[in-house]
Amino acid sequence: MVKKMQRRPRRDESLSREQIIEAAIELLDSGGEPGLTFRNLSERLATGPGAIYGHVANKNDLLEAACSAVIGPGVNSQAKDMPPKAAIRALALMMFDAMDAHPWIGSALAWAAGKSTMVSVLERIGQQVHALGVAPEKHWVTVSVLLNYVLGVGGQNAANAQAARAREAERDEFLSTVADAWLQLDPDRYPFTRSIATQMRVHDDRADFLVGIDLILAGIESAGTARPQ
Repeated sequence: MVKKMQRRPRRDESLSREQIIEAAIELLDSGGEPGLTFRNLSERLATGPGAIYGHVANKNDLLEAACSAVIGPGVNSQAKDMPPKAAIRALALMMFDAMDAHPWIGSALAWAAGKSTMVSVLERIGQQVHALGVAPEKHWVTVSVLLNYVLGVGGQNAANAQAARAREAERDEFLSTVADAWLQLDPDRYPFTRSIATQMRVHDDRADFLVGIDLILAGIESAGTARPQ
């Protein structure tokens, strides 16, 4: 006798764009971008692909919508009366935390330069760079440095955390293993690496990220491209 495959019952209620985006975020969180397929989404929502295509055009549209749902409110809620440096730090930290919670955001944003969410991030940072008094001819490079730092370091931190989880390793255990390996290096060839091994063991990724933002902001001031705050 041929055994029939069990299928998830189809949903009776109508499907909304918000429900699709929420399910997409769940798939992205559990399986990254490769896990977000319309087949997986259809199974999760107990519906057919046609019902989904009625709300989103394609996977890129879905990724943009997912990014907007996760970081859009944070980008748009930054206080306009906040001093420029504080606003940049707050926006950067919000994005760092979002990428830590949703590791797929960094790469999704990097490939969405022309999409509304990424443009909103660019605009928010750019307004604060302008408010710092950076000369117009330095706007592009200054914003690029800040944006690349946020996406690069935030994305790498998220990737590291994901890799550790995949190996079922605790962060403290992993850092201790690396620190111990550094301490075993040849002191003549690797004097600096050995000297920071104990710092590496106990460092705070979030705090280090903010130090980097502050170094960039200090560099902007010291280069004479911005007014002191």
